[in-house]
Amino acid sequence: MKLSARDAPGYFARPEAARTGLLIYGADAMRIALRRAEVIAALAGPNGEEEMRITRMPAGELRKDPARLNDAVKAASFFPGPRVAFVEDATEAMAAPILAALADWREGDAQIIVTAGQLKPTSKLRKAFEAHKNAYAVAIYDDPPSRAEIEAMLTSSGLKNIGPEAMRDLNDLGRALDPGDFRQTMDKLSLYKLNDDTPVTPDDIAACAPASVEADLDDVLHIVAEARSGEIGPMMKRLRAQGVQPVGLVIAASRHFRTLYTAASDPGGISQGISRMRPPVFGPRRDRMQRQAQSWGAANLEVALGVLTETDLALRSAAQTAPHMALVERALIRLAMLAAR
Repeated sequence: MKLSARDAPGYFARPEAARTGLLIYGADAMRIALRRAEVIAALAGPNGEEEMRITRMPAGELRKDPARLNDAVKAASFFPGPRVAFVEDATEAMAAPILAALADWREGDAQIIVTAGQLKPTSKLRKAFEAHKNAYAVAIYDDPPSRAEIEAMLTSSGLKNIGPEAMRDLNDLGRALDPGDFRQTMDKLSLYKLNDDTPVTPDDIAACAPASVEADLDDVLHIVAEARSGEIGPMMKRLRAQGVQPVGLVIAASRHFRTLYTAASDPGGISQGISRMRPPVFGPRRDRMQRQAQSWGAANLEVALGVLTETDLALRSAAQTAPHMALVERALIRLAMLAAR
């Protein structure tokens, strides 16, 4: 039977132990691995691994020993509880032993979990699971996690007190990160809030989200955008000592001011413009950039982008003889002075 994308998350969290099997397939190996781990953990329970009720086999081993899957499905366990026989990275070449195990399955046997890459509608594996009356086939797509899936992750992590702004940032984060990185961020958040019953805030999420830029580089861009020209010199010395390249600094500055310009010129307002940023902007940094966009305005930000474009062209010009870092520092001071007007 086919399991729809709408019903799949609920089934992964609460699978039916009496089913013959489940085929999970799709293009994203990480998403499939996470779903497979979730459904096996829900089936076998927290002690399934140590009680040897889970049998894992790469597809290559099944090719060498076609009877191994059926043997694992029929094998009795010393411990009570549901059993799982799991085949990883199956292909059409391994269809015969998998289909044979499906056909020979009886009540009380281990449930057969199979993961695979993209499968065509004509795939023998896919057709067999979709046509089976007691097994499921589900396709995993590259869609970001839905709000319901994020709420389920929060519940499983023991996080219940989530503010609306924090949930908004988690939704943005789910769209920006790979599934594995998002899951790690959620695990990190649960540890960060361990024994803390206060609501999860955007600051908490910002503390746990993967960093996108070096702190000092981010700091100098905020200094410029907030017209603190007197602090630019010391920060530039620190960046030089860290080996930051002039072209890289101009690129980072252009990205920062382009973000501000996009927010300031958004028809729905600055707040809506910031919320549309990709990658998303979180926590205090979000509020800070929102204030910067409000202070600058779209017209001044357009001028700032022109200054940065001229500087970038000068750095790349063969005729330029002035020290490159000095050119960048002068451009940043010009921008800070422009913001101060």
